[in-house]
Order: sequence, then C-alpha cells, then structure tokens
Amino acid sequence: MKAAVMNKPFDIEIQEISVPQVHDDEVLVKVMAVGVCGSDIHYYEHGKIGRYVVEKPIILGHECAGIVAKVGENVTKVKVGDRVAIEPGITCGRCEYCKEGRYNLCPDVQFLATPPVNGAFVQYIKHREDFLFPIPDELSFEEAALVEPFSVGIHAAKRSNLKPGSTVAIMGMGPVGLTAIAAVKAFGAANIIVTDLENNRLEAAKKLGATHVINVLEQDPNEEILKITNGKGVDVAFETAGNPKALQSALKAVKRGGKMAIVGLPPQDEIGLNVPLIADNELDIFGIFRYSNTYPQGIEFLQGQNIELKSLITDRFMLEETKEAMERARLNKKASLKVMVYPNGMIKE
Repeated sequence: MKAAVMNKPFDIEIQEISVPQVHDDEVLVKVMAVGVCGSDIHYYEHGKIGRYVVEKPIILGHECAGIVAKVGENVTKVKVGDRVAIEPGITCGRCEYCKEGRYNLCPDVQFLATPPVNGAFVQYIKHREDFLFPIPDELSFEEAALVEPFSVGIHAAKRSNLKPGSTVAIMGMGPVGLTAIAAVKAFGAANIIVTDLENNRLEAAKKLGATHVINVLEQDPNEEILKITNGKGVDVAFETAGNPKALQSALKAVKRGGKMAIVGLPPQDEIGLNVPLIADNELDIFGIFRYSNTYPQGIEFLQGQNIELKSLITDRFMLEETKEAMERARLNKKASLKVMVYPNGMIKE
C-alpha cells in the first residue's frame, strides 16, 4: 500500500509499505478521509511537540474514518464493509485512569501520529475494535473524520459542566475553536461569542452558530464581551488559540463564579495569570487534554442536529499530495479552514 512518510521536517515521501496484519482484537480499515491537524503541522515544521520528538521517519495524520476491510478472529463490534470513525488513541484499559473512565490520561496510550506511533496518511490502518465507531449512511467519511476535533469541544463542554442557556466565549477560531462552536451549541448554549483576527474564520463561525463575532484587530474583546453581557461576563470561556494574550483575555471574560477551559497549548510552558482575579471571583479553571467517551455522542450530534462541519473543509488533496496538503495548511491560514487528505481516492458522497 501507499503511505506518506515524513522522513524529517519538511520532507514527506510517498512510499510503498506492507499492509498491516491484524491480531485477534484488531480491525483493518481502508482509510477514506484524514484531516490535517495543527499537531501534524507542528511535527512537520518543528519535528516535536513538547516531550514528543520525531526521532525516526513517521506517518502523520490522526483525524480519520474509513471502511472495515478485514476483522480479527475475536472482533464482534464491526464487520467487513462497515463505515467507521476511528478514535486515534488506544489505551491500556487497565490503569486507574482507564478504570475511572478518564482514559485520555492513560500513561500508556498509543495515539496515532504521536511519536513513535505511525498515523493515518496511509491506504490501510489497523486499529483495536473498541476504538472504532460505526457511522450512519447519512454521515460522510469527511464528517466522521471531523468527530476527532469535534470531540475536543465536547470534552471541554463536559469538563466545564456547560448548562443549557449558558453564555460562552471561545477565543480562537482554528478548526478546534470552530468545532467547539458546534459542541457548545449542541449542549444548549444560548449565546456564543467568538474571537479571532481572521475575518474568514469569523464568517465560518457565524455559519456554525456563533451569535457574536469579534475581530481582535479591530475591537477590544473584553470590552465587547462586557457590552454583550451587560457588564456581567460569560458563564464559560474556552481558550482554543494557544495564545498567551487569548488566555488572559478568556480569564478576564469570565463572570464571578464562572469557568474557563484551557484547550489550546501556547508555545511557552509558563504564562502569568492574575491570581487575585481568580481567587476573588472563585473562577474554576479546567485543563483539557484530548477527550474520553465522546465519539458516540459526537456521531449522534452530527446525525441528529443541523451541524454543518463539512462546510469547514476548504482544501482537498490526494494521498500523493500530502506534502502539498501540509504546506497549504501551514501557509494559507487566511483562506484555509480545514485541509483533508483522501488516501484511497477522492470521495463522492
């Protein structure tokens, strides 16, 4: 089969490799759609993210969906021909975090495209059956691949105990921030205020359900949020930009007794925060690391509600064009929202 292998930063080569052999509890999936994520771009540019370092050639890509091509002897959940979304992190199932249901914190997780684990820019991938989720016929492979970033917003909404009727601010309209709009809307948020510095992303946010958009180059976000909320602030703020200023702005946007979820990761480890503001207002701050137990709900939301995540896809590439796809996502942030790669040919659905 063909695979897009990153030999080193900025060097992606299409290679012929063996189709993986499945074990008893594993499934072989024909990969139909893979989204390019910010982490893929980071590995492509820098060769590392924090403690995860690319030390040998690696296959990137973890937002994926496809068709079951073969099943192991003990597989009962899916069958050949099923259309599935692939949850990329395989956990041990035995540690205290797995047993508590917080398996995203499992220290032994094998996450696609996180060194040294290979990812989904391939024609076929093997995966443990309990991390595959059948999708209905009306859900496209592209939407099923987007359940992965969508899950981050769902997890943040759950962690922050988002209530119906809430007012939410989301700082940063990259793909995770945009899909977070759909997530908080599905949880019943009444007012969704978003910020960014690119007008095309703010327009996309409106289409997904944002009630107020703020271009931070033209307006002070905190002043505008206070106007919108009559001086009160928001119930919950998500920081999805990975930007120190956005993080501080999100904190100031929260009302007394409100909550903030940190979704984005800034380039530096330590950022100054206003501790008296946090203490005096009893603000709750939640760290968000990936997600757990979100895929069934994400698929249900996309099937049952009018959520147009597919509208986020602006660029489409074949597997042979993976390097071009990465460059497009890296250099064209003004025009591109979500870049998609198709390992087995362009989809017509």
